[in-house]
Amino acid sequence: MQVTQQVVQLAAEGGIGSITDGIAPSWDVFGEVGTKAKIIVGVVMAGAILFLLGSAIVGAVHIRVGNQQHNTMETKKGQTMVASSLLGLFAVASMSTLFGIVYGFGI
Repeated sequence: MQVTQQVVQLAAEGGIGSITDGIAPSWDVFGEVGTKAKIIVGVVMAGAILFLLGSAIVGAVHIRVGNQQHNTMETKKGQTMVASSLLGLFAVASMSTLFGIVYGFGI
């Protein structure tokens, strides 16, 4: 009961920004980009993350169905989908950091 009250209190104090800031890129050296461009990039990144999470879930379903039917091809397909989705998630999540590093090397 105590934990539930703490969670409700934290949720009441925080705004939607605390949730959406988790997927928004850190702009650092690209701080001069316009507000609309930042919103568009954030929406595209969020859409890519949702797509890749969905793809990972579909891959997990392929693994489960392949194991139940003793179909190694289906299982391998699912493993490939999960691995590529997680790699894509890592790439999208670290994109702003990678751009910052590349920009820093250019200077």
